[in-house]
Amino acid sequence: MKRLFTLCTLCSALLVGFYASAQNIDTAQQGTPRDYSYTPSEENLAARERFSDNKFGIFIHWGIYSMTAQGEWYMQTQKLPRDEYAKLASGFYPSRFNAAEWVAAIKASGAKYICITSRHHDGFSMFHTAQSDYNIVDATPFGRDIIKELADECHKQGIALHFYYSHIDWYRDDYPASHTGLYAGRDPKKADWPSYYSFMNKQLTELLTAYGPIGAIWFDGWWDKPEHDWQLKEQYELIHRLQPSCLIGNNHHVDPFPGEDIQIFERDLPGENKAGYSGQAISPLPLESCETMNGMWGYRIWDQKYKSAKELIHLLVRAAGKSANLLLNIGPQPNGELPALSIERLREIGEWMNCYGETIYGTRGSEVVSRPWGTTTRKGDKIYVHILDLKDRTLFVGETARIASARMFIGGEKVAFKQLEDGVVLTLNNLPTDIDTVVELTVKQ
Repeated sequence: MKRLFTLCTLCSALLVGFYASAQNIDTAQQGTPRDYSYTPSEENLAARERFSDNKFGIFIHWGIYSMTAQGEWYMQTQKLPRDEYAKLASGFYPSRFNAAEWVAAIKASGAKYICITSRHHDGFSMFHTAQSDYNIVDATPFGRDIIKELADECHKQGIALHFYYSHIDWYRDDYPASHTGLYAGRDPKKADWPSYYSFMNKQLTELLTAYGPIGAIWFDGWWDKPEHDWQLKEQYELIHRLQPSCLIGNNHHVDPFPGEDIQIFERDLPGENKAGYSGQAISPLPLESCETMNGMWGYRIWDQKYKSAKELIHLLVRAAGKSANLLLNIGPQPNGELPALSIERLREIGEWMNCYGETIYGTRGSEVVSRPWGTTTRKGDKIYVHILDLKDRTLFVGETARIASARMFIGGEKVAFKQLEDGVVLTLNNLPTDIDTVVELTVKQ
Protein backbone atom coordinates (compact mmCIF):
# COMPACT_ATOMS: atom_id res chain seq x y z
CA MET A 1 0.00 0.00 0.00
CA LYS A 2 2.89 2.35 0.76
CA ARG A 3 4.25 1.80 -2.75
CA LEU A 4 0.84 2.55 -4.29
CA PHE A 5 0.51 5.69 -2.20
CA THR A 6 3.93 6.79 -3.41
CA LEU A 7 2.86 6.25 -7.02
CA CYS A 8 -0.28 8.29 -6.44
CA THR A 9 1.78 11.09 -4.91
CA LEU A 10 4.23 10.94 -7.81
CA CYS A 11 1.40 11.09 -10.34
CA SER A 12 -0.06 14.15 -8.61
CA ALA A 13 3.35 15.81 -8.55
CA LEU A 14 3.83 15.17 -12.27
CA LEU A 15 0.42 16.63 -13.04
CA VAL A 16 1.10 19.73 -10.99
CA GLY A 17 4.36 20.09 -12.93
CA PHE A 18 2.59 19.76 -16.29
CA TYR A 19 -0.06 22.28 -15.27
CA ALA A 20 2.45 24.73 -13.85
CA SER A 21 4.40 24.56 -17.10
CA ALA A 22 1.23 25.19 -19.07
CA GLN A 23 0.39 28.23 -16.95
CA ASN A 24 3.83 29.72 -17.52
CA ILE A 25 3.62 29.52 -21.32
CA ASP A 26 2.79 32.73 -23.12
CA THR A 27 -0.13 31.62 -25.26
CA ALA A 28 0.43 34.48 -27.66
CA GLN A 29 3.73 32.84 -28.62
CA GLN A 30 2.57 29.24 -28.82
CA GLY A 31 0.36 27.07 -30.97
CA THR A 32 -3.08 27.84 -29.51
CA PRO A 33 -4.02 31.36 -30.65
CA ARG A 34 -6.34 33.81 -28.92
CA ASP A 35 -6.47 36.26 -31.80
CA TYR A 36 -9.91 35.28 -33.05
CA SER A 37 -13.37 36.20 -31.87
CA TYR A 38 -16.35 34.14 -30.81
CA THR A 39 -19.90 35.39 -30.55
CA PRO A 40 -22.16 32.92 -28.74
CA SER A 41 -25.60 32.29 -30.18
CA GLU A 42 -28.82 33.08 -28.34
CA GLU A 43 -29.29 29.35 -27.70
CA ASN A 44 -25.80 29.20 -26.24
CA LEU A 45 -26.33 32.18 -23.96
CA ALA A 46 -29.58 30.67 -22.67
CA ALA A 47 -27.77 27.37 -22.05
CA ARG A 48 -25.10 29.19 -20.06
CA GLU A 49 -27.77 30.61 -17.76
CA ARG A 50 -29.36 27.19 -17.28
CA PHE A 51 -25.96 25.74 -16.51
CA SER A 52 -25.23 28.38 -13.89
CA ASP A 53 -28.69 27.87 -12.37
CA ASN A 54 -28.12 24.12 -12.02
CA LYS A 55 -25.25 24.57 -9.54
CA PHE A 56 -24.63 20.85 -8.93
CA GLY A 57 -23.51 18.00 -11.17
CA ILE A 58 -21.97 14.55 -10.81
CA PHE A 59 -18.75 13.59 -12.59
CA ILE A 60 -18.29 9.94 -13.62
CA HIS A 61 -14.78 8.61 -14.35
CA TRP A 62 -15.28 5.10 -15.70
CA GLY A 63 -13.38 2.92 -18.15
CA ILE A 64 -11.51 -0.36 -18.42
CA TYR A 65 -9.01 1.06 -15.92
CA SER A 66 -11.61 0.33 -13.24
CA MET A 67 -10.63 -3.35 -13.57
CA THR A 68 -7.19 -2.57 -12.15
CA ALA A 69 -8.88 -0.84 -9.18
CA GLN A 70 -5.94 1.60 -9.17
CA GLY A 71 -7.36 4.70 -10.81
CA GLU A 72 -7.56 6.12 -14.31
CA TRP A 73 -3.83 6.91 -14.65
CA TYR A 74 -2.65 3.36 -13.92
CA MET A 75 -1.40 2.78 -17.47
CA GLN A 76 0.85 5.83 -17.15
CA THR A 77 2.04 5.41 -13.55
CA GLN A 78 2.95 1.75 -14.09
CA LYS A 79 4.48 2.40 -17.53
CA LEU A 80 2.28 -0.28 -19.06
CA PRO A 81 2.57 -1.14 -22.77
CA ARG A 82 -0.67 -0.32 -24.54
CA ASP A 83 -1.06 -3.80 -26.01
CA GLU A 84 -0.90 -5.40 -22.57
CA TYR A 85 -3.17 -2.76 -21.04
CA ALA A 86 -5.68 -3.20 -23.89
CA LYS A 87 -6.23 -6.81 -22.81
CA LEU A 88 -8.35 -5.43 -19.97
CA ALA A 89 -11.07 -4.80 -22.54
CA SER A 90 -11.51 -8.50 -23.30
CA GLY A 91 -12.50 -9.12 -19.67
CA PHE A 92 -14.58 -6.01 -19.05
CA TYR A 93 -18.12 -7.12 -18.22
CA PRO A 94 -19.91 -4.71 -15.85
CA SER A 95 -22.83 -7.05 -15.26
CA ARG A 96 -24.42 -4.85 -12.58
CA PHE A 97 -24.50 -1.64 -14.60
CA ASN A 98 -28.01 -0.21 -14.52
CA ALA A 99 -28.41 3.23 -16.06
CA ALA A 100 -31.82 3.77 -14.48
CA GLU A 101 -30.44 3.12 -10.99
CA TRP A 102 -27.46 5.40 -11.58
CA VAL A 103 -29.57 8.30 -12.81
CA ALA A 104 -32.19 7.87 -10.07
CA ALA A 105 -29.55 7.92 -7.32
CA ILE A 106 -27.84 10.97 -8.84
CA LYS A 107 -31.13 12.79 -9.36
CA ALA A 108 -32.11 12.12 -5.75
CA SER A 109 -28.92 13.90 -4.64
CA GLY A 110 -30.19 17.13 -6.14
CA ALA A 111 -27.65 17.08 -8.99
CA LYS A 112 -28.97 18.50 -12.25
CA TYR A 113 -26.47 17.01 -14.68
CA ILE A 114 -24.03 14.16 -15.20
CA CYS A 115 -20.65 14.44 -16.93
CA ILE A 116 -19.20 11.04 -17.92
CA THR A 117 -15.89 10.08 -19.50
CA SER A 118 -16.71 9.14 -23.08
CA ARG A 119 -12.98 8.57 -23.75
CA HIS A 120 -10.15 9.04 -21.27
CA HIS A 121 -6.38 9.31 -21.84
CA ASP A 122 -5.99 5.54 -22.30
CA GLY A 123 -7.85 5.89 -25.61
CA PHE A 124 -10.67 3.45 -24.82
CA SER A 125 -14.08 4.71 -25.96
CA MET A 126 -17.02 4.03 -23.66
CA PHE A 127 -19.44 4.40 -26.57
CA HIS A 128 -19.98 2.59 -29.86
CA THR A 129 -17.80 4.50 -32.28
CA ALA A 130 -17.23 3.73 -35.94
CA GLN A 131 -13.80 5.36 -35.75
CA SER A 132 -12.09 2.55 -33.81
CA ASP A 133 -12.91 -0.97 -32.64
CA TYR A 134 -11.26 -0.13 -29.30
CA ASN A 135 -14.61 0.61 -27.69
CA ILE A 136 -17.14 -0.77 -25.22
CA VAL A 137 -19.23 -2.57 -27.84
CA ASP A 138 -16.61 -4.05 -30.17
CA ALA A 139 -13.77 -4.81 -27.75
CA THR A 140 -15.56 -6.21 -24.69
CA PRO A 141 -17.78 -9.23 -23.99
CA PHE A 142 -20.29 -6.79 -22.49
CA GLY A 143 -21.11 -5.50 -25.97
CA ARG A 144 -23.44 -2.72 -24.84
CA ASP A 145 -23.20 1.01 -25.46
CA ILE A 146 -23.06 2.35 -21.91
CA ILE A 147 -23.16 5.95 -23.06
CA LYS A 148 -26.31 5.31 -25.10
CA GLU A 149 -28.07 3.63 -22.18
CA LEU A 150 -27.08 6.46 -19.87
CA ALA A 151 -28.12 9.12 -22.39
CA ASP A 152 -31.54 7.53 -22.86
CA GLU A 153 -32.08 7.35 -19.12
CA CYS A 154 -30.89 10.92 -18.53
CA HIS A 155 -33.34 12.20 -21.13
CA LYS A 156 -36.09 10.08 -19.58
CA GLN A 157 -35.48 11.25 -16.01
CA GLY A 158 -34.77 14.88 -16.87
CA ILE A 159 -31.06 15.04 -16.09
CA ALA A 160 -28.73 16.89 -18.46
CA LEU A 161 -25.83 14.88 -19.89
CA HIS A 162 -22.32 16.19 -20.50
CA PHE A 163 -19.40 14.34 -22.09
CA TYR A 164 -15.82 14.39 -20.86
CA TYR A 165 -13.54 13.94 -23.87
CA SER A 166 -9.76 13.54 -23.72
CA HIS A 167 -7.53 15.42 -26.11
CA ILE A 168 -4.85 12.85 -25.19
CA ASP A 169 -4.65 9.28 -26.48
CA TRP A 170 -2.01 6.88 -25.16
CA TYR A 171 -3.25 4.11 -27.47
CA ARG A 172 -3.25 5.52 -31.00
CA ASP A 173 -0.07 5.79 -33.05
CA ASP A 174 -1.22 8.96 -34.78
CA TYR A 175 -1.40 10.97 -31.54
CA PRO A 176 1.85 13.01 -31.53
CA ALA A 177 4.40 12.40 -28.77
CA SER A 178 3.88 14.56 -25.71
CA HIS A 179 4.68 14.56 -21.99
CA THR A 180 2.61 11.47 -21.09
CA GLY A 181 2.08 8.03 -22.62
CA LEU A 182 5.80 7.68 -23.29
CA TYR A 183 5.90 4.01 -22.26
CA ALA A 184 2.86 2.85 -24.22
CA GLY A 185 4.89 1.44 -27.11
CA ARG A 186 3.35 3.62 -29.81
CA ASP A 187 5.29 4.00 -33.04
CA PRO A 188 6.57 7.62 -33.18
CA LYS A 189 7.09 7.30 -36.94
CA LYS A 190 3.31 7.00 -37.35
CA ALA A 191 2.50 10.23 -35.52
CA ASP A 192 0.06 12.11 -37.74
CA TRP A 193 -1.73 15.10 -36.26
CA PRO A 194 -4.17 15.64 -39.19
CA SER A 195 -5.24 12.00 -38.88
CA TYR A 196 -5.70 12.22 -35.11
CA TYR A 197 -7.50 15.56 -35.32
CA SER A 198 -9.88 14.10 -37.89
CA PHE A 199 -10.45 11.09 -35.64
CA MET A 200 -11.38 13.30 -32.69
CA ASN A 201 -13.75 15.44 -34.70
CA LYS A 202 -15.49 12.40 -36.16
CA GLN A 203 -15.96 11.00 -32.66
CA LEU A 204 -17.28 14.34 -31.41
CA THR A 205 -19.70 14.36 -34.33
CA GLU A 206 -20.92 10.90 -33.29
CA LEU A 207 -21.39 12.03 -29.69
CA LEU A 208 -23.35 15.10 -30.77
CA THR A 209 -25.58 13.42 -33.35
CA ALA A 210 -26.39 9.98 -31.92
CA TYR A 211 -27.12 10.62 -28.23
CA GLY A 212 -29.68 13.42 -28.17
CA PRO A 213 -29.20 16.88 -26.69
CA ILE A 214 -25.85 17.20 -24.91
CA GLY A 215 -25.32 19.91 -22.31
CA ALA A 216 -21.54 20.27 -22.62
CA ILE A 217 -18.31 18.84 -23.96
CA TRP A 218 -15.68 18.79 -21.18
CA PHE A 219 -12.19 18.62 -22.71
CA ASP A 220 -9.06 17.55 -20.87
CA GLY A 221 -5.41 17.18 -21.85
CA TRP A 222 -4.33 20.44 -23.48
CA TRP A 223 -1.69 20.68 -20.75
CA ASP A 224 -0.01 17.52 -22.12
CA LYS A 225 1.33 19.48 -25.10
CA PRO A 226 0.64 23.19 -24.51
CA GLU A 227 3.05 24.33 -27.20
CA HIS A 228 0.99 22.48 -29.84
CA ASP A 229 -1.66 24.07 -32.05
CA TRP A 230 -4.69 21.99 -31.08
CA GLN A 231 -6.86 23.74 -33.70
CA LEU A 232 -9.41 24.50 -31.02
CA LYS A 233 -11.14 27.17 -33.07
CA GLU A 234 -12.26 24.74 -35.76
CA GLN A 235 -13.11 22.04 -33.23
CA TYR A 236 -15.18 24.41 -31.14
CA GLU A 237 -16.97 25.68 -34.26
CA LEU A 238 -17.86 22.09 -35.15
CA ILE A 239 -19.45 21.52 -31.74
CA HIS A 240 -21.41 24.77 -31.78
CA ARG A 241 -22.57 24.05 -35.32
CA LEU A 242 -23.83 20.56 -34.44
CA GLN A 243 -25.52 21.67 -31.21
CA PRO A 244 -25.57 25.45 -30.68
CA SER A 245 -26.68 25.09 -27.06
CA CYS A 246 -23.89 22.61 -26.23
CA LEU A 247 -21.40 24.36 -23.96
CA ILE A 248 -17.64 23.89 -24.19
CA GLY A 249 -15.28 23.70 -21.23
CA ASN A 250 -11.59 22.86 -21.33
CA ASN A 251 -9.65 21.76 -18.27
CA HIS A 252 -6.42 23.38 -19.45
CA HIS A 253 -5.66 25.48 -16.33
CA VAL A 254 -5.01 28.69 -18.25
CA ASP A 255 -7.29 31.60 -19.13
CA PRO A 256 -10.21 30.56 -21.35
CA PHE A 257 -9.74 30.49 -25.11
CA PRO A 258 -12.28 32.03 -27.52
CA GLY A 259 -15.10 29.58 -28.16
CA GLU A 260 -15.23 28.26 -24.60
CA ASP A 261 -18.45 28.71 -22.63
CA ILE A 262 -17.43 27.42 -19.20
CA GLN A 263 -14.34 28.03 -17.09
CA ILE A 264 -13.17 24.98 -15.13
CA PHE A 265 -11.28 24.88 -11.85
CA GLU A 266 -9.84 21.49 -10.88
CA ARG A 267 -9.85 20.57 -7.17
CA ASP A 268 -10.23 24.25 -6.29
CA LEU A 269 -12.89 26.89 -5.97
CA PRO A 270 -12.49 29.92 -8.23
CA GLY A 271 -9.89 32.30 -6.88
CA GLU A 272 -8.19 29.61 -4.82
CA ASN A 273 -5.21 27.54 -5.83
CA LYS A 274 -4.72 25.11 -2.96
CA ALA A 275 -4.13 22.11 -5.23
CA GLY A 276 -1.81 23.93 -7.63
CA TYR A 277 -4.01 23.54 -10.72
CA SER A 278 -6.00 26.77 -10.69
CA GLY A 279 -3.81 29.85 -10.81
CA GLN A 280 -5.70 31.38 -13.72
CA ALA A 281 -7.81 34.52 -13.38
CA ILE A 282 -11.58 34.25 -12.97
CA SER A 283 -13.40 35.05 -16.22
CA PRO A 284 -17.00 36.28 -16.74
CA LEU A 285 -17.94 32.82 -18.08
CA PRO A 286 -20.04 30.36 -16.08
CA LEU A 287 -17.76 28.69 -13.54
CA GLU A 288 -17.41 25.07 -12.50
CA SER A 289 -15.28 23.50 -9.79
CA CYS A 290 -14.63 19.76 -10.02
CA GLU A 291 -13.68 17.70 -6.99
CA THR A 292 -13.59 14.06 -5.87
CA MET A 293 -15.69 12.43 -3.16
CA ASN A 294 -12.61 10.55 -1.95
CA GLY A 295 -9.06 10.96 -3.29
CA MET A 296 -9.12 9.61 -6.85
CA TRP A 297 -11.15 10.17 -9.99
CA GLY A 298 -11.27 6.57 -11.23
CA TYR A 299 -12.09 3.64 -8.95
CA ARG A 300 -9.30 2.75 -6.51
CA ILE A 301 -10.16 -0.15 -4.25
CA TRP A 302 -8.29 1.04 -1.16
CA ASP A 303 -9.35 4.67 -1.42
CA GLN A 304 -12.17 4.56 1.12
CA LYS A 305 -11.41 7.91 2.74
CA TYR A 306 -14.54 9.66 1.55
CA LYS A 307 -15.19 13.25 2.48
CA SER A 308 -18.03 13.55 4.97
CA ALA A 309 -21.45 14.78 3.89
CA LYS A 310 -20.74 17.96 5.85
CA GLU A 311 -17.51 18.58 3.93
CA LEU A 312 -19.19 18.01 0.58
CA ILE A 313 -22.18 20.22 1.42
CA HIS A 314 -19.82 22.98 2.57
CA LEU A 315 -17.94 22.64 -0.72
CA LEU A 316 -21.20 22.94 -2.67
CA VAL A 317 -22.29 25.97 -0.66
CA ARG A 318 -18.94 27.74 -0.96
CA ALA A 319 -18.92 27.07 -4.72
CA ALA A 320 -22.38 28.62 -5.02
CA GLY A 321 -21.14 31.59 -3.00
CA LYS A 322 -18.56 32.14 -5.75
CA SER A 323 -21.23 31.79 -8.49
CA ALA A 324 -19.75 28.41 -9.43
CA ASN A 325 -21.17 24.95 -9.98
CA LEU A 326 -19.79 21.94 -8.13
CA LEU A 327 -19.03 18.88 -10.29
CA LEU A 328 -18.57 16.10 -7.75
CA ASN A 329 -16.83 12.93 -8.93
CA ILE A 330 -17.63 9.23 -8.49
CA GLY A 331 -15.50 6.37 -9.80
CA PRO A 332 -17.79 3.38 -10.53
CA GLN A 333 -16.63 -0.15 -9.74
CA PRO A 334 -15.68 -2.59 -12.52
CA ASN A 335 -18.93 -4.50 -12.00
CA GLY A 336 -20.91 -1.40 -12.98
CA GLU A 337 -22.10 -0.38 -9.53
CA LEU A 338 -21.52 2.96 -7.88
CA PRO A 339 -19.53 2.42 -4.65
CA ALA A 340 -21.72 2.09 -1.56
CA LEU A 341 -20.15 5.09 0.17
CA SER A 342 -20.79 7.29 -2.86
CA ILE A 343 -24.44 6.23 -2.84
CA GLU A 344 -24.61 7.12 0.85
CA ARG A 345 -23.12 10.56 0.19
CA LEU A 346 -25.55 11.17 -2.66
CA ARG A 347 -28.44 10.36 -0.33
CA GLU A 348 -27.11 12.63 2.43
CA ILE A 349 -26.55 15.55 0.07
CA GLY A 350 -30.02 15.00 -1.39
CA GLU A 351 -31.65 15.19 2.03
CA TRP A 352 -29.94 18.53 2.62
CA MET A 353 -30.82 19.83 -0.85
CA ASN A 354 -34.46 18.92 -0.31
CA CYS A 355 -34.47 21.47 2.52
CA TYR A 356 -32.04 24.10 1.27
CA GLY A 357 -32.06 23.77 -2.52
CA GLU A 358 -33.87 27.10 -2.86
CA THR A 359 -30.77 28.82 -1.42
CA ILE A 360 -28.52 27.17 -4.03
CA TYR A 361 -30.36 26.64 -7.34
CA GLY A 362 -30.63 29.69 -9.55
CA THR A 363 -28.49 31.82 -7.23
CA ARG A 364 -25.38 33.81 -7.87
CA GLY A 365 -22.71 34.93 -5.47
CA SER A 366 -23.45 38.06 -3.48
CA GLU A 367 -20.94 40.59 -2.13
CA VAL A 368 -19.72 38.18 0.55
CA VAL A 369 -18.08 35.45 -1.54
CA SER A 370 -16.10 33.67 1.15
CA ARG A 371 -15.44 34.15 4.84
CA PRO A 372 -14.18 31.80 7.58
CA TRP A 373 -17.73 31.64 8.91
CA GLY A 374 -19.34 30.89 5.52
CA THR A 375 -20.64 32.69 2.44
CA THR A 376 -23.74 34.19 0.84
CA THR A 377 -25.83 33.53 -2.25
CA ARG A 378 -28.40 35.78 -3.87
CA LYS A 379 -31.52 35.36 -5.99
CA GLY A 380 -33.68 38.37 -6.77
CA ASP A 381 -34.38 40.31 -3.58
CA LYS A 382 -33.24 37.43 -1.36
CA ILE A 383 -29.76 37.10 0.12
CA TYR A 384 -29.05 33.77 1.79
CA VAL A 385 -26.45 33.92 4.54
CA HIS A 386 -24.89 30.44 4.82
CA ILE A 387 -23.37 30.11 8.29
CA LEU A 388 -20.99 27.14 8.18
CA ASP A 389 -18.75 27.78 11.18
CA LEU A 390 -19.69 30.39 13.80
CA LYS A 391 -18.75 30.24 17.49
CA ASP A 392 -21.23 32.83 18.81
CA ARG A 393 -24.65 34.29 18.04
CA THR A 394 -23.51 37.59 16.55
CA LEU A 395 -22.40 37.85 12.94
CA PHE A 396 -21.29 40.81 10.83
CA VAL A 397 -22.16 40.35 7.14
CA GLY A 398 -20.33 42.77 4.86
CA GLU A 399 -23.28 43.18 2.51
CA THR A 400 -24.04 46.80 1.61
CA ALA A 401 -27.53 46.18 0.26
CA ARG A 402 -30.25 47.78 2.40
CA ILE A 403 -32.08 45.03 4.30
CA ALA A 404 -35.85 45.08 4.94
CA SER A 405 -36.09 41.90 7.04
CA ALA A 406 -34.17 38.88 8.29
CA ARG A 407 -35.48 35.46 9.18
CA MET A 408 -34.32 31.90 9.57
CA PHE A 409 -34.75 30.11 6.25
CA ILE A 410 -36.00 27.01 8.05
CA GLY A 411 -38.92 27.81 10.34
CA GLY A 412 -39.20 31.49 9.43
CA GLU A 413 -38.20 32.77 12.89
CA LYS A 414 -37.30 36.47 12.84
CA VAL A 415 -33.64 37.37 13.28
CA ALA A 416 -32.65 40.65 14.91
CA PHE A 417 -30.43 42.78 12.71
CA LYS A 418 -28.77 46.18 12.67
CA GLN A 419 -28.06 47.95 9.42
CA LEU A 420 -24.65 49.59 9.11
CA GLU A 421 -23.12 51.53 6.25
CA ASP A 422 -20.75 48.69 5.35
CA GLY A 423 -22.98 45.75 6.19
CA VAL A 424 -25.46 44.25 8.58
CA VAL A 425 -25.08 42.72 12.04
CA LEU A 426 -27.22 39.66 12.73
CA THR A 427 -28.03 38.49 16.25
CA LEU A 428 -29.18 34.89 16.22
CA ASN A 429 -31.48 33.47 18.85
CA ASN A 430 -29.37 30.33 19.12
CA LEU A 431 -25.78 29.30 18.48
CA PRO A 432 -25.59 27.75 14.97
CA THR A 433 -25.05 24.00 15.18
CA ASP A 434 -26.40 22.72 11.84
CA ILE A 435 -24.23 21.73 8.87
CA ASP A 436 -25.39 25.03 7.36
CA THR A 437 -27.55 27.52 9.23
CA VAL A 438 -29.19 29.78 6.66
CA VAL A 439 -30.57 33.25 7.35
CA GLU A 440 -32.73 34.78 4.61
CA LEU A 441 -32.35 38.52 4.14
CA THR A 442 -34.91 40.45 2.09
CA VAL A 443 -33.49 43.47 0.27
CA LYS A 444 -35.39 46.75 0.28
CA GLN A 445 -36.86 47.57 -3.12
